[in-house]
Amino acid sequence: MSSETISLTLPTTLAQELKVASQVFLLDLLERGLQDYKIERALEQYQHGHLSFGAAAQQAEVPPTKLAQVAYAKGIQPPFSLQTVAEELGSDYVNRSK
Repeated sequence: MSSETISLTLPTTLAQELKVASQVFLLDLLERGLQDYKIERALEQYQHGHLSFGAAAQQAEVPPTKLAQVAYAKGIQPPFSLQTVAEELGSDYVNRSK
């Protein structure tokens, strides 16, 4: 994996907290934060009708089921299909109920 160095100006209290954190922890924190940010932006675009739900999942770089979970948690009603239901409940459950 290639890497690049960036510099940030942080509030002193936050900088002091981060000084004691390991680089692995900080990288994980940044990756999670970036993923959350992408999901938030994609859901916002979906809510405003600028993206379909599938396109929003692609933009956020997450599977539609993951985006649906976050959407439900935020009170957003995503569209669903039999495939989505099967993935959420397990395909055996859906096949038995036919």
